[in-house]
Amino acid sequence: MTATSAIIPASGRGRRLDRPYNKAFLPLAGKPMVVRTLNVFQNCAAIDEIILVVSRDEVDQASQLVREHGISKVAAVTPGGEVRQDSVRNGLSQVSPDSEIVAIHDAARPLVTEEIIVASIEAARAHGAAIAAVPVVDTIKTSLDGRYVSGTLDRSSLYAVQTPQTFERGLIEAAYERAAADRFVGTDDASLVERLGKPVAIVEGSYENIKVTTPPDVGTAEAVLAARGESREPATRIGHGYDVHRFAPGRRLFLGGIEFPGEEGLLGHSDADVLIHAVMDALLGASGAPDIGRLFPDTDPSYKDIRSTELLARTAGRIAELGWRIVNVDVTLIAERPRIAKRVPEMQAVIAESLRISPAQVGIKASTAEGLGFVGEGLGIECHAVALLHRP
Repeated sequence: MTATSAIIPASGRGRRLDRPYNKAFLPLAGKPMVVRTLNVFQNCAAIDEIILVVSRDEVDQASQLVREHGISKVAAVTPGGEVRQDSVRNGLSQVSPDSEIVAIHDAARPLVTEEIIVASIEAARAHGAAIAAVPVVDTIKTSLDGRYVSGTLDRSSLYAVQTPQTFERGLIEAAYERAAADRFVGTDDASLVERLGKPVAIVEGSYENIKVTTPPDVGTAEAVLAARGESREPATRIGHGYDVHRFAPGRRLFLGGIEFPGEEGLLGHSDADVLIHAVMDALLGASGAPDIGRLFPDTDPSYKDIRSTELLARTAGRIAELGWRIVNVDVTLIAERPRIAKRVPEMQAVIAESLRISPAQVGIKASTAEGLGFVGEGLGIECHAVALLHRP
């Protein structure tokens, strides 16, 4: 049996969805859309490897998602290009030398089924090229000026094209090389093969295999997932965070995102802001994401002395990507020093800004350890935090 690779282009910006991030990371029923798409190919026995193509500045984020969700067939996460065609070409360059069949599927079609993938692979083996498609059910009219109808097409011969589009590797590589040489940009992958005069077979797609492009598509996709038994997780979740740091001479002290001049700082790889670290773990725990140690490991030199407010902002972005809204966070700092009461409003404002919420949603209070334990002896500071998240 010949080896088969899947290329998943996921670098489209999705402007029609009116989201501030790549639509591939849009949560559908609590899971990023790209993860749902990748999981179908991960679970399909006919697929041997997956090449994920994302924007250059999203490679790290996508790689993290792949690791978090255990998508082991992803052999490479590679940057895309200016347009989809460039992205797929970049993906082709990463395909294993052993692969002879290549399936190309948009990340924005998370409702594809294993049956459609297998059918397209079998057709590509038999004919060299195959696309998933469904007969057009609407009447299609043409217009020369966008104002008046100029004609009506015979829909009996019309098909709405979907992905996957699957090809013999040599054929799709030749098609892409010819398109690049001619500076031709096609509407889909099959159009490049058609230019070579090669036949493209049609396999039955599904009317559920929609491309999530506009806001109503999100509701439609979630309705299909619900019908398949993949409903949302509970809409409200609570997380608890805890952190502790010892004092260290020569370090600056940061608590709640603000500096306490003249106070001895805390030991840590970053700025050691124990309060913000506890908040981060509370948020990550409530969302189901990995903890701060896995997301921002102290073995990574890029986090050396980084301000924890920056890490908190990144955490807020991850929470939003997973579809959660922060209701509130509540913090208890346990320390003999410094006294923080007068500076609590500053801390609330800084944390709220990083989380993009109101300062009224941030509770901060402090207590001492009554002389007990290492905190009571003045050797360090510990902090507890609780976060409440809601998914609309």
